[in-house]
Amino acid sequence: MAFRSGRHYLQIPGPSNVPDRILRAIDHPTIDHRGPDFAELGHTCLNGMKKIFKTKSHVIIYPASGTGAWEAALVNVLSPGDKVLMYETGQFASLWNELAQRIGLLPEFIEGTWRSGADAGAIEERLKGDTKHEIKAVCVVHNETSTGATSNIPAVRAALNTAHHPALLIVDTISSLASIDYRHDEWGVDITVSGSQKGLMLPPGLSFNAISEKALKASETAVLPRSYWDWSSMIENNKTGYFPYTPATNLLYGLKEALAMLFEEGLANVFARHNRHAEATRQAVQAWGMEILCNNPNEFSSVLTAVVVPDNIDADYLRSVILNNFDMSLGTGLGKMKGKIFRIGHLGDFNDLALIGTLAGVEMGLSLAQVPYQKGGVERAMTYLAKSS
Repeated sequence: MAFRSGRHYLQIPGPSNVPDRILRAIDHPTIDHRGPDFAELGHTCLNGMKKIFKTKSHVIIYPASGTGAWEAALVNVLSPGDKVLMYETGQFASLWNELAQRIGLLPEFIEGTWRSGADAGAIEERLKGDTKHEIKAVCVVHNETSTGATSNIPAVRAALNTAHHPALLIVDTISSLASIDYRHDEWGVDITVSGSQKGLMLPPGLSFNAISEKALKASETAVLPRSYWDWSSMIENNKTGYFPYTPATNLLYGLKEALAMLFEEGLANVFARHNRHAEATRQAVQAWGMEILCNNPNEFSSVLTAVVVPDNIDADYLRSVILNNFDMSLGTGLGKMKGKIFRIGHLGDFNDLALIGTLAGVEMGLSLAQVPYQKGGVERAMTYLAKSS
């Protein structure tokens, strides 16, 4: 490739851009993970993540991708042949469903349109029909990265309560944690799954389980095989700030710095910033005369916006034009949406000028790729940002 000056614009919906402060923190020399200095690092990260999840219960940190956290959540509380209820919000809900099948569970997948979040009413109806309580867990993706739709988790919790169903509620927040308001304890979630490479602004490599007392109790009788993912050994070692096996020390340095940045800004301000940038992006898309994939405004994601291209346009061709001409990466369409959409990430370490640069790259790309659109999206976004600053 020809030399390109300036920074690459990474505007996929994760991994997100890693701030310089975090890169410098990761650059520290590795220390003895059994030595006295490590305990302070471990405690800082574990206690900080409780504040991010908004829980007083245990948070487990794994050296793994979000897929590992998915598996950990299931194997710690379920047994072979257990039934789990899942909702098809998009590609990542589908992959979680496939993982559940591979490890010996019997998932029931409520069909979705890939254009909205989980339907709490449909979940409630199915649970009311499960009079023998054979369904042991309900699994929902909070923010579906493949579609830009956010599910109403309190409504899902209410569905379980109304149905008087004892199933565990397991929620994936891999692309929403630290970007969209989330409340593990208040919302009655039993296991929350997350990862490091989105709102936490870290490289991929850390994943998390936040667990309720009910989930911890269920883990005592669950018999799916688990060793690396076992909560009990993690919780016991974490009491003193240590881990039962070699942790990702330098990523924990980065996590400590990420937590400091989030708390300096204040979580409420972080969420408001994400909401504001998401609205500016949607206003740009609407000004272009294009369609947002999520068709329920109450479920619009504050992490990303998925944009539908006209039927005769290949979204991946548009993405390649933007990459080749402006050195900017946008998210591809996944699964059923391949070639039909592109995704604009607006999460993590992000500000107004970064957003305007992103939208300008998209608008110029639309012109170069000869995609039918109306000019003025960037101007609309700038006007909104100026008025809402």
